[in-house]
Amino acid sequence: MTTTTPSDVRPDPPHSPDDRSLTEFGYRQELHRSLGRYASFAAGFSFISVLTTVFQFFAFGYAFGGPVFFWAWPAVLVGQLLVAACFAELAARYPISGAIYQWSSRLSNLTFGWFAGWIMVIGQIVVVAAAALALQMVLPAIWSGFQLIGTDAAPTSADGAANAALLGVFLLVLTTLVNVLDNRVMSVINRVGVTAEIIGAVLIIVLLLTHSERTPGITFHTEGAAQDGLFGALLVGSFTAAYVMIGFDSAGEMSEETHHPRRTAPRTILTALGAAGLLGGLIVLGGLLAAPSLTDGHLAVDGLSYVLTSSLGDGVGKVLLADVVVAIAVATLAIQTAACRMLFSMARDGQLPFAGRLARVHPRTGMPNAPALVVGVLAAALLLLNFASPEAFLAIGTTCIVMLYLAYAMVTGPLLVRRLRGEFSSEGTDETGGKLFSLGRWGVPVNALALLYGLFMTVNLAWPRAAVYDPAGGHWWFQWFTVLFLAVTLAAGIAFRAYRKRDAAPAVVPEAAG
Repeated sequence: MTTTTPSDVRPDPPHSPDDRSLTEFGYRQELHRSLGRYASFAAGFSFISVLTTVFQFFAFGYAFGGPVFFWAWPAVLVGQLLVAACFAELAARYPISGAIYQWSSRLSNLTFGWFAGWIMVIGQIVVVAAAALALQMVLPAIWSGFQLIGTDAAPTSADGAANAALLGVFLLVLTTLVNVLDNRVMSVINRVGVTAEIIGAVLIIVLLLTHSERTPGITFHTEGAAQDGLFGALLVGSFTAAYVMIGFDSAGEMSEETHHPRRTAPRTILTALGAAGLLGGLIVLGGLLAAPSLTDGHLAVDGLSYVLTSSLGDGVGKVLLADVVVAIAVATLAIQTAACRMLFSMARDGQLPFAGRLARVHPRTGMPNAPALVVGVLAAALLLLNFASPEAFLAIGTTCIVMLYLAYAMVTGPLLVRRLRGEFSSEGTDETGGKLFSLGRWGVPVNALALLYGLFMTVNLAWPRAAVYDPAGGHWWFQWFTVLFLAVTLAAGIAFRAYRKRDAAPAVVPEAAG
């Protein structure tokens, strides 16, 4: 790959090892470095947000998989840990905002990397919308007054879908405001929110397990599973785990704002995913064990909110649901922040329309304000689909997973090629003089399995199953929504690339690219 430094990027003299880790790639320090190890962990954990995503998709997983859908969870966790291990190596070597775009560009070429970043940032915007919709699964269960439109709070109903969009827009207004204030304010909210979420998740697990109505053997029962057989039930049931365990790369996304990023980011990527995977799996298990009934239909519609309020009582259940609301708000904030950093990174290299405006960082706050507004407005526009049909809730959720899985594969694929050619170095030191995180001789097998897993899940998630995407029938565009959305995203990217007047590649240090 050709070494090119954008003409508008002039590195400032390095003042610290953290600054030097950025200036060696040809960028100056503009974002404010204020994040420590826990804040970096919080960035990844809050994007994953166990409470947000498990509560949002538990009902869906149970509806199609029955109790046996639990076993899709450890399978997805193992697959994502393989991907996270590859990302941890890259975070140590390329501590730059816009992680997926930067990593893919340096491992392959600018065009391929640009499409990885383009797909990732569009996917992140869709994830922001999907996370904001999760409020509908919780707020009306706490107080009926939060059902502002109609009376049916189920997100699959017309009233519930419209109300979810309205609540989501309110939340996006708040997260957008925080994203233009100051990264220290954002970090404090993130850390407090993640701490509250972890405490809440542990309490939920303990209470559910101590209120068990049945034994863990129920997870081997296939009653209530979809008619496609056990394997088909697990494939669709894996949507829940797949939706939960994305976004762990956010710790790498925040590298330019993290102290000692080469040392910190790799560890927080793995610990964020590991902690979320463990807590989420136990919550799913606890929900299945403590549910008053597995056959009355409530689990497949109301999900975990029904379990908490029914098994633990309205008082305790609603307090825990309030903690879930905090988790949803912080998750939406963290996902929007990650999307903002991706837009900023691509714009800084002149790779997006209105690049000059999108790459501008406010000198006082250290925040790129324009990307926050763009992500907030586009995510809110996606929420309007919920007014068209309740099926939009699922279409938006599954589409964002597919986009991120594909973008991840566009990193693990080129990385595997580099390894097989012997062009990926495991040597180097971090800011403290310690060795960089490395998979060593396990690099090739772990990388190969990560790529195969990612491609398999991308196809599985995007497969246009009518029973999943258009259960009511008559809406072919929802059945094919994910495929169509991806096609439109690629077409828009191709059109933009074809008419660009200049092709400024990101700065690449030859020895770093190896």
